[in-house]
Amino acid sequence: MPTRPRHSPTPSPTTGPTTGGAGPALFATALGGLAIGTTEFASMGLLPAFAADLGASVPQAGTAISAYALGVVVGAPVLAVLGARWPRKHLVLALAAALALFNVASAFAPTFATFVGTRFLAGLPHGAYFGAASVLAASLVPRERRPRAIATVMSGLMIANIVGVPGATWLGQAAGWPAAYLATGAIAALTVLAVWLLVPDVRDPHRGSIRGELSALRRGQVWITMAVIAAGFGGSFAVYSYITPVLTEVSGLAAAAVPVALAVYGIGMTLGNQIGGRLAELAPIRTIAVGLGAAAVSMALFALTAASAVAALVTLFALAFTTTATTPALATRLMDAGREGPTLGAALHHAAFNVANAIGAALGGVVLAAGWGLTAPAAVATVLPLLGLAALFAAVRMERSERRRDLALAA
Repeated sequence: MPTRPRHSPTPSPTTGPTTGGAGPALFATALGGLAIGTTEFASMGLLPAFAADLGASVPQAGTAISAYALGVVVGAPVLAVLGARWPRKHLVLALAAALALFNVASAFAPTFATFVGTRFLAGLPHGAYFGAASVLAASLVPRERRPRAIATVMSGLMIANIVGVPGATWLGQAAGWPAAYLATGAIAALTVLAVWLLVPDVRDPHRGSIRGELSALRRGQVWITMAVIAAGFGGSFAVYSYITPVLTEVSGLAAAAVPVALAVYGIGMTLGNQIGGRLAELAPIRTIAVGLGAAAVSMALFALTAASAVAALVTLFALAFTTTATTPALATRLMDAGREGPTLGAALHHAAFNVANAIGAALGGVVLAAGWGLTAPAAVATVLPLLGLAALFAAVRMERSERRRDLALAA
């Protein structure tokens, strides 16, 4: 009987509470993405409320958002490695439970310092959850369908920008900011239940190890792909971080219309993620390259046409679509580059994503402080996806060189 490749685990008979098809299982893991996206981005809209209630200034309150991002960067590799020997489903369950616990803790934080601490803790499961859930989802489908399965896992994060973030912001304004974090905790708890009931307990015959996961950090392709993500998404964050003043002061939108514009951005992210998953199955490298190039063009057009509300909305949609269309291909590439460390590789995608958040926001802040105008972050940030494109070309050249070397050694 032919043996299967070592790094393409095939689902074995399930031992979990149900053996439903891949669709319900993937939906269950996407719920966790909805909780994560809601808690990450709703905090920006709730910032004035929790700042006033906990006795912090608005600039001080920004440290709570930074603390969450730091938690993602720290937690993604650490928890992925520590959970290397856990069955994937059990690891996903534990991470979703931690997400629920720490969001509820955020709602009951008695002081601002405590709140900052709980936001750091809430960020810890973020990247590791997506890493473990992506590997689990990939094990439920044929190898050629992995990008689409990963896109489904990621869809919760995208949909959060359409439904979760506006809903949590509204709830926080109507019932107090703690209610938003309680609702997020409830979504995470629902994720635990859904994963337990709907996701089969796939047993990988090649059980992971801490050493195997850490081996991903020794691979140049992992680091270069992370650089592609950090640069490519850094540009979109330079725009998104300062989108409200641009829309209200340059585009002329009323403040009440800003949530609509953000929903347009979220729709672009959702469609880009889904279509990108299909394109990645056909031509992953080309999907990334075209997406990054189109994102640079979208940023430049946004900077040039932001004075028109209609043009601003169109280019915002295009920016969200083109950037996010690269996500499934990049996540799959990191999993493959990690080889014996696929969970760590996939988790590092979200660590790099939050590095992009920091780079984009910082770059935008620098050009705004220099007095270059509100559209300057978008104009200057066009260089970032182009740098990501250059890093991608370097990765492809390295890959081809390694392939030629391996063929020469085998000859």
